[in-house]
Amino acid sequence: MTTTPRRDATGPHGPHEPHEPHEKATTTPGPSWPFTGREDELDLVRRSLTGARRGLVVTGPAGRGKTRLVTEAVRGTDCARVTGTPQTRDLPFAAFAALLPEPVTLHRALHLLSGTRTLLVDDAHLLDDASAALLHQLAVQGRTRLLVVVTDGEPAPAAVSRLWTGELLPRLALPELSREETARLLAAGTRHALEPLTVNRLHRLCGGDLRLLRELLAAVREQGRLVRVPGTDAWAWRGPVPLTPVVRERTARLLDRARPEERETLDRLAFAEPLPPAPEDLDLAALERLESEGLVRVDDLPRGPGSARSGGTPVGVRLAHALHGPVLRAAAGRLRARRLARAPEEYGPALDAESAELTRRIERADVAAVPAPVGDWLVAEGAPVPAGYAALRARYARLRGELGEAAAWAREGLRTAPADPSCRAELAASEVRCAAPAEPYDGSRDSGSADGDPYDAVRLGTPERAAGRLGGVFADHADALARADGPALDRVAEELRRRGFLLFAAEAHAQAAGAHRDPLAARTSRTRAVALARRCQGARTPALAGLVLGELTARQRQIVTLAAAGLSNRQIAQRLTLSVRTVGNHLYGAYARLGASDRGALPPLTRPPQAQPA
Repeated sequence: MTTTPRRDATGPHGPHEPHEPHEKATTTPGPSWPFTGREDELDLVRRSLTGARRGLVVTGPAGRGKTRLVTEAVRGTDCARVTGTPQTRDLPFAAFAALLPEPVTLHRALHLLSGTRTLLVDDAHLLDDASAALLHQLAVQGRTRLLVVVTDGEPAPAAVSRLWTGELLPRLALPELSREETARLLAAGTRHALEPLTVNRLHRLCGGDLRLLRELLAAVREQGRLVRVPGTDAWAWRGPVPLTPVVRERTARLLDRARPEERETLDRLAFAEPLPPAPEDLDLAALERLESEGLVRVDDLPRGPGSARSGGTPVGVRLAHALHGPVLRAAAGRLRARRLARAPEEYGPALDAESAELTRRIERADVAAVPAPVGDWLVAEGAPVPAGYAALRARYARLRGELGEAAAWAREGLRTAPADPSCRAELAASEVRCAAPAEPYDGSRDSGSADGDPYDAVRLGTPERAAGRLGGVFADHADALARADGPALDRVAEELRRRGFLLFAAEAHAQAAGAHRDPLAARTSRTRAVALARRCQGARTPALAGLVLGELTARQRQIVTLAAAGLSNRQIAQRLTLSVRTVGNHLYGAYARLGASDRGALPPLTRPPQAQPA
């Protein structure tokens, strides 16, 4: 398999347009982004401010969403708030000035604030020493519940860091948003529905930096780089990364290198992506300095005479952050890009190797997530993707339950070869499976694979039609379902999940929920099924129909069903003889459980799938 990405001034490392004309997004500002995701963390923060608890320290890198999380947690409560700033680090008690009516000593300040029930301290790493000491003493005193926000990687006063190292307060290290949570945030924060490959790219580039995520998406939209995917309501971004102020701020250490040999080394790494760089092109001394600053990673070192100890160059060198390569390429001039860019024929063998690995995993019935950086890079740069590779990526994603991503890969292949039958078949399969398996199994065709009709019969709830025609975990699934064995179905689901078959695992857990005699076990299976189904990009199958609604109270189910049908809060209130406020409260609670920000984001699982023709 070979590919021919364009390499001149309109090639993969330079400015370009998509293969074919697309409708471009307007530059009208999008809506403000609601608080989305982080339900577990939000619940943890809120619980830290109740009962006998004394509070919590929330830490994480810049842009991770710490301030937004704690602001949401204290919304509607009687909470005092102070914020550290760089400009006042030398002024005693500067952060607390609004709460302290007079110049004070530490003892006096502690006395004046002793009646404060809840105190939010944002950017606590920027507190002056006196304010930091006051915060520490409030924690020791224990009468004020404290919610403290600290940015990782920034120097903090010792009195602040001792809050968690001295075990005065528990610490929540805020994790990066998952890919699924990022997709939900993007769906809630922009009126343009983004296709999955664009969501994946934004997730990789931003690495959990939500400020960067918003900045990039806004720049892509305003510069007209967001284009409609033909035949869909989704929008895609291909091509260079916009060099916005926030992007430049996040990558200043790369773009502002004083040593020319270091910038040359960084550029060579950037233009080598996604393939390994040629060792002879890299300056070892420059690499060592860049590694010490955390700008490059060295994954492995060769042994023997050519090792680094002997003066050789390390192998396995890459840029430390997914954003670095695209930014360096975008900042390079055309002549520099032409000099450093790889020849098109160099990508073919690497793409063949990715295809071979994906094929091997499918044959072993193991579709766990596996890196495939060359294909991802070609899509991001807007270069043509060979149809055979695109169809394989589509099949792999479909088996994992990532149906939207499967359809997106199939469309990428059709951009290169509009009549390709394998891509057309994958596109049809991914779209149909958003509702149900292709058609009710009639036993007329035989397939022992995970992707064939016999297993569709199991998924449709008729395991007897697949008797003796499946092997491995798929045969175990059929057997457990035939016996209505809830615990066995849960075990099958966990094995399917381990192998990467997320949609199949969700369906098996859903079937287990109906088979269990123990209500608690049934609820556990249902919860697991819902969690997995949320990762399957809108999948709606018979086994999952109505599953999400089972997580709600009877009243919430009633109201959500009406909301999903298009009724307003006032119309629902009139129909159910409730107040509009009560309806709103029920919907708010339901949204939190369903992972939706409003009625427009209600999961498709709240609506039963349409019956499929026989």
